[in-house]
Amino acid sequence: MIRVFFAEWRKLRRPTLFLGTMGAVAGVTALVTSLLFLLIDSERGNAREGQMISRQTLELPQGLSIGFSSAAGLLGLVALCVFASQTAQEYTHGTLRNLLVRQPKRLTLLLGKFISMCSFALATVFVSAVVSIALAFALSGKAKVATTAWTTTDARTALFHTLINVFLSVLASGTIGMILGLVFRAPIPAISLGVAWLLILENIIAATVKHSATWMPGQLITTISAGGDFNASYMHAMWVVSAYLALGVLVVSVLFRRRDVSN
Repeated sequence: MIRVFFAEWRKLRRPTLFLGTMGAVAGVTALVTSLLFLLIDSERGNAREGQMISRQTLELPQGLSIGFSSAAGLLGLVALCVFASQTAQEYTHGTLRNLLVRQPKRLTLLLGKFISMCSFALATVFVSAVVSIALAFALSGKAKVATTAWTTTDARTALFHTLINVFLSVLASGTIGMILGLVFRAPIPAISLGVAWLLILENIIAATVKHSATWMPGQLITTISAGGDFNASYMHAMWVVSAYLALGVLVVSVLFRRRDVSN
């Protein structure tokens, strides 16, 4: 499994993929965090779905990590695309057969690839956290937000919890991408279906069907990144998302073991 892990990282560390992904992560985090502070007095809101996060809220110890947490949804989409493409392109390029010659145990190969991509997702989360924190301090003066509470122990604890929650949400989105990649065995349908469902269809259903947000994976993944919100409690989101992922992993494990390795 260790050799599978490092073999997968040989692809993940390619400059076009690694630097491109980290640049995208830094960009979306910078955008979300900047809007949070620059639109702090806007009547249209400064957070997702037109919500308003006040100056008093940002001055709390938890205020330092709000921008980072708000970017979790976009980080999840990046993870979904990376996991789906890195999984499905093995079928498209016909390289999976060669990999199985070196590692004939299919589930071992799959687990090694998954762990490698999880470490890649963790790197994106750290990059996002650094960018968000740096911008929060840089823009706090312009937004007239006091940063005294951001250097306390409570702020560090809140940031640590947010880091864990964001990573779990990003990991859940990435796992969905890997499941779709194994099901469709082609990057384009896997990515397009995953993004369309999580970004568009779920939001439409949640806005039109009462209480539906408490059972849809994308909405609950957002709840996990926020540590719980108005849609559902943190533990409810964790249990439901875990059940969805466990079912998906079980299905694709059977498919991966029994289906032909070519597309």
